[in-house]
Amino acid sequence: MNASTIIKMFTRLFGTWEFDPTETENPFTENEGCVHIWQGDEDILVPVTLQRYIAQQLPWINYHELTGAGHMFPYAKVNSDAILKALLLGQS
Repeated sequence: MNASTIIKMFTRLFGTWEFDPTETENPFTENEGCVHIWQGDEDILVPVTLQRYIAQQLPWINYHELTGAGHMFPYAKVNSDAILKALLLGQS
């Protein structure tokens, strides 16, 4: 990742957004699905409090908080297995 990419990423993360994520409409109007968010509680890039708040505001979000996990949690086998089970088999 070069410096330009990092600057763009941080500008998007910490700048002003053109929309309020909590006002996003439910894409599953007939309850045929949901959006999953996995969040490590030790993530130093994406604040856990932000994801908790968004998940509380949007009932169609299925929030999974991983204790002791950071930003790169999907690369740990135990976490990737849990994610796949949730997505493919509907297991939380």
